[in-house]
Amino acid sequence: MKKDLLNIRIYDNRGDLGGDAGKMIGNKIRELLDRQQYVNMVFGAAPSQDETLATLVAESGIDWGRVNGFHMDEYIGLGLGASQSFGKFLKDRLFDQLSFHAVHYLNGNANNLFQECERYTHLLSLHPTDIVCMGIGENTHIAFNDPHVAQFDDPELVKIVNMDDECRAQQVHDGCFNTIKEVPLQAITMTVPALFRSRFAFCMVPGNTKANAVHVTLTSDIQAKYPATILRKHPDATLFLDQESSALFTDKVEAR
Repeated sequence: MKKDLLNIRIYDNRGDLGGDAGKMIGNKIRELLDRQQYVNMVFGAAPSQDETLATLVAESGIDWGRVNGFHMDEYIGLGLGASQSFGKFLKDRLFDQLSFHAVHYLNGNANNLFQECERYTHLLSLHPTDIVCMGIGENTHIAFNDPHVAQFDDPELVKIVNMDDECRAQQVHDGCFNTIKEVPLQAITMTVPALFRSRFAFCMVPGNTKANAVHVTLTSDIQAKYPATILRKHPDATLFLDQESSALFTDKVEAR
């Protein structure tokens, strides 16, 4: 299935979704390593990525010593050791499970957050992204580019953002925080252009809480009001859905 340039794959359940996505990502890593010395990857951190990451960790025949890992966003004010930290999420599920060549974390506790954005921007410039593994938020955000801060022509690659209430509520829905009052108000995030620069994008979006976001992403005009719609312009992006997340996508016949 296809919508504009975006490839769409729909599965019976999130287990099948994550399993197939993880294998496809593994195949892409092996393919790139056959042609280049290193592969640079950016990973999103959310429960929606669990099955994909678990499959990827179990993949054989990947020389992880030639893969550089990045994570795409981080709360401001939570340490790397905090249970809700996106860095810790990926460290536990991925980065500590495999022997990456290098892993680069965003520091949401840096003394100078603007300098931290500059540091990470420099790293991304030195290591252009080959593969991004990501999701879509309930308000169609990608990374922490919520509708009110997303810019398709953003001049920055990494920036500080204020999170909107819908995004913060999602963190409670995902079980990361008990109440919205506990969710930080700000984060550091890779911008839309930084994500869009990736040569290959794999976007895993399971579950009924994402059904409306998927519907909007695939049927609305491509605009920053709905950040995930930009995926329909990416030259090599695949959206992985299950029956629940694709339930409201009524253009399935037209998308073929």
